[in-house]
Amino acid sequence: MKREDVKVCVLRVCGTNCDAETKSSLEELGVKADILHLNMIVKKRNLLDYDGLVIPGGFSFGDYVRAGAILAKGFSSKLGPDLKRFVDEGRPILGICNGFQVLVEAGLLPGFDGISEYPEAALATNVPIGYRCRWVYLKHENRGNCIFTAKVPKGKVLRIPIAHAEGRFLFPKDKEDQHLRKLYDNDQLVVRYCNGEGEPAQGEYPSNPNGSFHDIAGICNPDGTVFGLMPHPERAYYGWQLLDWTRMRMPESYGDGEIIFESMVEYITKKFGKLYECL
Repeated sequence: MKREDVKVCVLRVCGTNCDAETKSSLEELGVKADILHLNMIVKKRNLLDYDGLVIPGGFSFGDYVRAGAILAKGFSSKLGPDLKRFVDEGRPILGICNGFQVLVEAGLLPGFDGISEYPEAALATNVPIGYRCRWVYLKHENRGNCIFTAKVPKGKVLRIPIAHAEGRFLFPKDKEDQHLRKLYDNDQLVVRYCNGEGEPAQGEYPSNPNGSFHDIAGICNPDGTVFGLMPHPERAYYGWQLLDWTRMRMPESYGDGEIIFESMVEYITKKFGKLYECL
């Protein structure tokens, strides 16, 4: 499959932001990206026309009830069978910030035993309380399962900004140890907050900006095809988006966010290219 044949859907509803930046990031890689409102996808029943799906950041439906909860319910109830088929066929889904919250609320992440009926984790109010908009360091912990970081060496430190008030990743207290072991055993742990030297944040602010359990910033499903993270890779795509790009003299290069989109596109071209060859 050629890149120009790849189609990615960027989902939006009221309150979504960074959808245009996400579309631009994908198009920079030579693929087609459409920004579609959830209602249009439901009306046209065309989710399966796309090879990949991105749920961008923002404050969908004002983050009423809980961040991402309303969109997650609509997403699951209106697209249920198509969404399940999308996941079962290995088509990649990326959830950024509010998108991560949606994937957790919809039961797609962590998805230990497939799409769960009820959330298995939560993204709660930041500790210390408050909206955080700043650059953070992330350590890549995945051993190769996550298709979105397939091109990132294990242990590499990434620098990508956050912008959220509810990003504190939590498991139920009585299942913390059990679920954390599953993340490691299934190679579902993808990125953790750290300091600039790659040392664990150990829950300490500001290296861990929201109090996330085990410094978790992003996880994937057991198949590695559904990935959610709180930081915004589309805001660290181009070199000129970096806060110190003039000092680093890298306006024509790319930031650490680019490799996440690049890995997604490369996965699609290889996986579905082979599929089309067999048809």
